[in-house]
Amino acid sequence: MGHKRFVVQEHTTAEGVHWDLMLEHEAALITFRLAESPEAALQHAIPAQRIFDHPAKFLTYEGPVQNGAGRVKIVDSGTFRHGARAKDVWTVSMEGRILKGDFTLKRTAEDVWRFTATHGQPRQ
Repeated sequence: MGHKRFVVQEHTTAEGVHWDLMLEHEAALITFRLAESPEAALQHAIPAQRIFDHPAKFLTYEGPVQNGAGRVKIVDSGTFRHGARAKDVWTVSMEGRILKGDFTLKRTAEDVWRFTATHGQPRQ
């Protein structure tokens, strides 16, 4: 399978900040809500929640979120390749500004995952 695109958006709401990792898949973006910044994933496993797929337009969107749900800004983007993909474990090789290297998304409960760098490179 060829390279696909990804984006990480910092999502600021009245309740605080989280990050959305979006992976291109066909006409949509498979989306995980990260509890910590993408830089944290280079240091340790971080909690990720699988949420609804987003439209592909979010690969480049920055600005207000509809219904007053805060604002988003892009903090990382690039390309990725799928590695092994089992029911509860996905591996991806990412080439972004922050996320560079091999990463694993592992399901720990229904919609709860852990995002871990397996061979990540610290940002230069």
